[in-house]
Amino acid sequence: MDCKVLPVGKCPKALNFDHFPTRYQAVIWRNWNLVPVERLAEVLNATATQIEEAGKSMGLEKELSLCDLWMRRGYLTIIRRNWHLLPYEQLTQLLGWSVERMAFTLKEEDFLWSKMGSLKPAAEPVKYAPLTDSQKQSTERLRERLAHHMMGEPTLQAKPFDFLDFKPQGTAAAGKPDRQNLRLVYSYSALYGDPLLNPDLDPYPEALLNSYAECGINAVWLQGTLYTLIPWAGESDYSQNWRRRLKNLRALAIRCARHGIGLYLYMNEPRGMPENFFVTRPDWQGCEYKENFAFCTSSSGVLEALASGLKQLFSEVPELAGVFTITMSENLTHCRSHSGKTTCPRCARRNPETIVAEINGAIERGVHAAKPAAEVIAWSWGWQYPWDEKVVRMLPENVKLMCVSETDLETESGGVKGRVADYAISKVGPGPTARRLWRAARRRGLDIVAKVQLNNTWECSAVPYIPTPGLVARHLENLNNEGISDFMAGWTLGGWPDGNLQLLNRSPRVLAKTDFGMEAAPEIIQALEKFDRAFEHFPLNSTSQLYRGPQNYGPANLLFKSPTNYEATMLGFPYDDLYTWRGMGHYPEELFEEQFRKLSEGWKEGLDILAQTKSKVSPLKKSEFTNLFNVAEAVYCHFRSSYLQICFIRWRGLKNRQKKIADLLDEEILLAKRLLKVVCRDSRIGFEASNHYYYTVNDLQEKVLNCEYLKANLDS
Repeated sequence: MDCKVLPVGKCPKALNFDHFPTRYQAVIWRNWNLVPVERLAEVLNATATQIEEAGKSMGLEKELSLCDLWMRRGYLTIIRRNWHLLPYEQLTQLLGWSVERMAFTLKEEDFLWSKMGSLKPAAEPVKYAPLTDSQKQSTERLRERLAHHMMGEPTLQAKPFDFLDFKPQGTAAAGKPDRQNLRLVYSYSALYGDPLLNPDLDPYPEALLNSYAECGINAVWLQGTLYTLIPWAGESDYSQNWRRRLKNLRALAIRCARHGIGLYLYMNEPRGMPENFFVTRPDWQGCEYKENFAFCTSSSGVLEALASGLKQLFSEVPELAGVFTITMSENLTHCRSHSGKTTCPRCARRNPETIVAEINGAIERGVHAAKPAAEVIAWSWGWQYPWDEKVVRMLPENVKLMCVSETDLETESGGVKGRVADYAISKVGPGPTARRLWRAARRRGLDIVAKVQLNNTWECSAVPYIPTPGLVARHLENLNNEGISDFMAGWTLGGWPDGNLQLLNRSPRVLAKTDFGMEAAPEIIQALEKFDRAFEHFPLNSTSQLYRGPQNYGPANLLFKSPTNYEATMLGFPYDDLYTWRGMGHYPEELFEEQFRKLSEGWKEGLDILAQTKSKVSPLKKSEFTNLFNVAEAVYCHFRSSYLQICFIRWRGLKNRQKKIADLLDEEILLAKRLLKVVCRDSRIGFEASNHYYYTVNDLQEKVLNCEYLKANLDS
């Protein structure tokens, strides 16, 4: 397969990164210690010695090589950092991938193509060349600036991915975990796209399962892309290795069961496919969306085949505990899966609620035909008013209904009202939509599940948990008052087996006393309450700001002297798109800036209290305190940097703001260095399972160079 078949979208000109003297130096910098030097040399048409000398000339030092681990577990990080630097041909060469694997990853790795902006920047091939005298001088200045800022900085105490072998040091096993009701999470570290192909990349290692069992988690989940597990629509190249995946799935389900943990599959089906998939069944081909075609469930045989596929899956892997479904999503599935609209002439004549209910019904029939005791959970994500309640009335009697607890919760920031779509800790649920649908389900006699985010959300997903236990505890108390006892405790983010997950069993005050000791607990609680109050300032309306704002990248997000004219993407690139950050202009610029100022300054008050409390923590509790402080400090760096980035974009180009911009750049440098120290001692910081590492040590060092370059060129 040729790279020409890979999607390119609008294909605008790639960004320049002028803080590097040459483009190939940027490639070396961003892949140093992630990609083997020999591979870099092949990509850049150089020798390994030339690449090593080029890295050394910029001040880069080789650490203990983790390149193999990065290539297997951090490939999304590698793709993002080279998206604007390399064309597809060199990018696949860099990864050592086939074009087919790149196509699959862009399509199935949790909306990766959307996260990249549904476009591939037009990047020219990059080749090594000897530096000119001017480039040598610029490179020497770069090396000197790096040496100046990194002098005395700590070396890596915790290397990337160390958390894979790390067991939480807290006391999660204390209290009385609820083993009867559903406590469902996603692995903190599992690869999202195709985790069952290689058993060496275990999505649920024993240490993680042990930790989940200790803190009361009794269910875990994986994406179950059905055509990769069962060739339900016919054997094809797309279903290669399905037997191997099925074998690994069964082994995993058996291991989970030994810990008292059920394995669930997330079914977002029937998954849309390229046009050539439907050559043998053209009648099954539905509407088109972004180069894929839906399965037309109004066509004869589609739903029957889907049910048969689920029956075979649960017959082959009877140890599976169940499935949960999404029938409206970013992924193309059926013809009405995008906002209920369609160009399909067959489905256009039918109501969306009927189609959604039919698909859930087909999945339920297939699962329960093989295993009647398995749970089938229909998730209402994406269902729309007024037809959402009609779906509830048409669901089979033996399914559970799951709703995002905080959906449509009203928000207010600085006098501007908004609403939550999903993913919120700063705004305490439940919201009106979940309450309404749960009432409808109870009238039907259906059991109900609350999908919540206990540890973190896209409000700040680069940390294992956001330490605002007061807000989380209020949400859980409200749900308890609603009679809710089954929880999906997070999406792909939030699976760290500690932090706020412990609130399922204990109160914040009990946790503080248990984890930090009686003497330190009062001040720990005071600091956490400061975090709660500060976090309530987070300006949240719908999902634009959550997915596309800078708070998930923090200081790692680069600054640009002139507007990039790139639109911020879903968890891929915030760029400098202040309009999208503000919720597509929902919040005025001044208000948006002010809310992040209040948030970051209030958070710092809590952080200062924590720092002063360290001496009161007993030696036996120091590891728990360090865990909390690392996370709280990283959160501060992210929120404070978001505030500074907003200011920079608003002030950029204003002559009377140059002194303020210089001061801002100095603070941004300090934040990058501060976060760098946290990263060096805690491998969890910057990581999220479905996005891998948002940033590396080199990214934070690059931000320092980026700010220094801007300071030197303010007047030009």
